[in-house]
Amino acid sequence: MNIVNFEKEHIDAAKAIVLANYSEEKQFVKELPDVNEFPNLGEFAENGLGVAAFEQDKMVGFLCCFRPWENAFGSTAKGTFSPIHAHGAVAENREMIYRRMYQAAAEKWVANGIAYHAIAMYAHDEKALRTLFSYGFGLRCVDAVRDMESIVCLPIQELQFRVLPKVEITKIREMRRQLSAHLGSSPCFMYSRKQEFENWLVRAEARNTDVYVAEMNGMPVAFIEVADDGENFVTETANMKNICGAFCLPEYRGNGIFANLLNYVVGTLRQQGITRLGVDFESYNPTASGAWNKYFTPYTHSVVRRIDECALHNIE
Repeated sequence: MNIVNFEKEHIDAAKAIVLANYSEEKQFVKELPDVNEFPNLGEFAENGLGVAAFEQDKMVGFLCCFRPWENAFGSTAKGTFSPIHAHGAVAENREMIYRRMYQAAAEKWVANGIAYHAIAMYAHDEKALRTLFSYGFGLRCVDAVRDMESIVCLPIQELQFRVLPKVEITKIREMRRQLSAHLGSSPCFMYSRKQEFENWLVRAEARNTDVYVAEMNGMPVAFIEVADDGENFVTETANMKNICGAFCLPEYRGNGIFANLLNYVVGTLRQQGITRLGVDFESYNPTASGAWNKYFTPYTHSVVRRIDECALHNIE
C-alpha cells in the first residue's frame, strides 16, 4: 500500500468512495435521504493536510481535514476536523487502510501543531471505528435522524404547544442558562464562562430558527429549537429540518412532556412537507443521549483524540 499526499487529481476517485460509503450507511439507516452530490473536496487538496492510499494504480482510501483552528473544544490546543465527506475507504481491508492513512495524516497534523483530532465516522462502520478506537480516539458527538411518523405517547391535557414568536424568545432564557450549567457539569464538562455564555445567548436569540415550547399554566417548561440545516451535508438536503437545541425543566421530566413536545414538532413539520428530522448531540450527555437515542437512529459517530503536548515539542 502506498500513501501519498491528497491532490486535486484524486478528487473524482474520492467522490466515488464517499458515495459508496454513504450508500453502505443507508443500508443500516433507512431514514437517510438519497444524496448524489457531495460538498466540494477542493479545499482538502489545497490545505496540504490530507493523504490518499493506493494499491497499485487504484485509490482505496483518503483521509483529509479542514484547516486547523485555535482553542479547539474550549481547550488551549489547536484542532482540526474531518467530516464524513472528507475521508473514506473501500470495504476490502478497510481496517488496515485506515491504520496506514491515519498514521500518515496524523504525522502531518502534529507537524502543524494540531493536537486535537476529530473525525466523523459512520455509526455502523465498525471496522473503521474499531481502528480509530485502537488509536486512542473516543466518542464525542452523534448525528441521528428519524422519519415523520407520530410518536406513541399519552397526551397531557394541561400542556399547550406553540412556536414561540421572536418577541418572546427571552422566555426560554432561564432554560438555556440551566442547559449551559448542565453541560458544564459531570460527565460533560463543557463549561462556559459567564461572559462566554452571555455572548452566545445574544447570538442564539438572534438566529433564524423556530423554537417550539410546551407550556403549563402559561409558563414554558420545555423547548425544542429547529434549524434548516445541521452539522453535515446530509442535513442540507431538501425537506429535512434539524434540532439544534432542547431542554426540559428537571422537575417536569419523566412524565412524557418532552415526548409530547417532540410529537408536536414532528406533526407540525410533517404538515409543512418535511420528511426527515435530524439532531446532533454529545454522546457523554446522559440526559440528551437517553432521549435522542430513544426516538432517533444514529448515523454518525464523531470521535476525538487529544495528542499529548509533549509530542508537539518533538517537532523539528
